[in-house]
Amino acid sequence: MTDAPAPEPTGDLLAEIEALGATLSRAREQIGRRVIGQETVVDLALNALLSGGHALLVGAPGLAKTRLVEALGTVMGLDAARVQFTPDLMPADILGAEVLEQDAHGGRAFRFIQGPIFCQLLMADEINRASPRTQSALLQAMQEKEVTVAGANRPLPKPFHVLATQNPIEQEGTYPLPEAQLDRFLLQIDVDYPKLDAERAILMATTGLDDAEAEPVFDAPSLIAAQKLIRRMPVGESVVDAILTLVRCARPGEPEATQAVNRSVAWGPGPRAAQALMMAVRAKAVLEQRLVPSVADVVALARPTLKHRMALTFAAKAEGQTIEAVIDGLVAHAAEREAAA
Repeated sequence: MTDAPAPEPTGDLLAEIEALGATLSRAREQIGRRVIGQETVVDLALNALLSGGHALLVGAPGLAKTRLVEALGTVMGLDAARVQFTPDLMPADILGAEVLEQDAHGGRAFRFIQGPIFCQLLMADEINRASPRTQSALLQAMQEKEVTVAGANRPLPKPFHVLATQNPIEQEGTYPLPEAQLDRFLLQIDVDYPKLDAERAILMATTGLDDAEAEPVFDAPSLIAAQKLIRRMPVGESVVDAILTLVRCARPGEPEATQAVNRSVAWGPGPRAAQALMMAVRAKAVLEQRLVPSVADVVALARPTLKHRMALTFAAKAEGQTIEAVIDGLVAHAAEREAAA
């Protein structure tokens, strides 16, 4: 994949992008006081919020997933809530319900009691432990930013984001997330074990009397303004072509699909994947204090954008293939196609 010059932002837009990049640098610093050694994870989580989307955090227990969401709520100045997903959790436990009340005069009327979903940052902890019926309670909220209860549409606060966590180790008593819900997560963020130096710093920082606290950098209106600014950023044709090539090559049966995809992939990413990549590359550029995204950003975000939007066939799984390897092959194939064009 080769880069072609992208249109440079001018005037007020240039100043706004530079100012947002400086503010995000302070936000990362504050989050780093609470979450040590997970810089890539922090950047991807911020990317999802800047893009106006949701993120799925996948990692073993004890890797600071919950701590990260709490720090994000503080630093971004959002009204946060947490739901611990369990097998007996019901949709009403998330959305809320109408209750029949009697007033002092003996009259009766229904009153809606809001559930924890009426917040700006919802942490869905261990989302795969709830039944599909309860998981689906988030579908409308994640896509339309509103919920329907007792026939009434109720808008959610703005902005609204879901950061869900999932434990990939324990599979007993869990329910796989449906494909329609996975597609509504902008990014899948894999949380790995920290490196030696980072784990040493974690030990020293978290086992004493004092635990560092994060301070707010954003608030809800400033985050909404940042999300609008991201949408105004110019994107070069080479980046657009790279996104379309990558996504279309990942769909089995498409003319652009590779033999490896047709042989190994059961289903591929839809247009929402291309939309997610377009937003994510812009946010990545701002996070790195660059004015325009590049094709390298598309390559860097290919895995977190596509991994949860693709599935291997049973035969491919039996052969030991992985989605990560397929995506890496797609990136290499897209680069070869563009080089030959």
